[in-house]
Amino acid sequence: MATLVTGGAGYIGSHMVLRLLDANIETVVLDNLTTGFDWAVDQRAIFVEGDIADIPFVSKLIKTHKIEQIVHFAGSIIVPESVENPLKYYSNNTAATRNLLEAAVKGGVERFVFSSTAAVYGMPGLGNVSEDTQLDPMSPYGRSKLMSEWMLADVAAAHDINYGVLRYFNVAGADPKGRTGQSTAGATHLIKVATQAALGMRDHMNIFGTDFETPDGTGVRDYIHVSDLVDAHALLLEHLKINKSNAIMNCGYGRGFSVRQVIDVVKEVSGVDFEVRESARRAGDPASVVASSDLIRAELNWQPKLNDLKGIITSAFEWEDRLQKRNR
Repeated sequence: MATLVTGGAGYIGSHMVLRLLDANIETVVLDNLTTGFDWAVDQRAIFVEGDIADIPFVSKLIKTHKIEQIVHFAGSIIVPESVENPLKYYSNNTAATRNLLEAAVKGGVERFVFSSTAAVYGMPGLGNVSEDTQLDPMSPYGRSKLMSEWMLADVAAAHDINYGVLRYFNVAGADPKGRTGQSTAGATHLIKVATQAALGMRDHMNIFGTDFETPDGTGVRDYIHVSDLVDAHALLLEHLKINKSNAIMNCGYGRGFSVRQVIDVVKEVSGVDFEVRESARRAGDPASVVASSDLIRAELNWQPKLNDLKGIITSAFEWEDRLQKRNR
């Protein structure tokens, strides 16, 4: 019996593959390589290039490899792009997930873990966000993820499959052993952009909004190390296996850092005082998005090991430096 990781050639997916393989779990990766890289897939895994929306193809894959559980990362994740091209997001995220679920049900898959997002909460205010916070996504990206959550609940109610949803906050950092990291060209994550500025790959970077109701006027986010995130996935898979029940949980540390604080730490880690420009807010950007992580800590006994902003940024900087040299 094996685990299927969709999007396993991408940033978070490739870390999940390492986590499973390091635990001696047979792992199959399905990725269309639109934004992922085949070299990011550990050679111990079985890699298959293909489309998660192709029901006959995925059904055959599930049967061939006796897939018992699926961890679903594949999809599009850039919020501004989703506003400009919503149909892409409803196709890649919602419709494709629907087809993947159909193949999973037909193939007798027992467990399905879905990567969702804090974007389902929209503009939650300045307090920490719990799973009971009102769901009010402000972008097609957030709505496409919430629709997928609804589909999961309906499918699990009608069929013999259990699901888990993790709503991510701001994922950052890289594998502590340097095996993989955020490699997507044009990624818009703050820490990646700042490390690229420090390495001279950008002549400057922008702060979008300096007038939020936060201590220094810039947006506050909950930054979580990608390795702690995939540990949470592994714990959730085990939880679903033992309890035969469904779960929706936030995955963040429960404390936030502002854009200015992140930039200051990147400058400290890199030793480079790169140019930072101030720009107007982007439409739909919340002032603060910080997780309440009480549920995941209690239910899964999740104990983050890498909860340190400087450590997160150091691993991201080292990976970006390694990636830049690789691409020369």
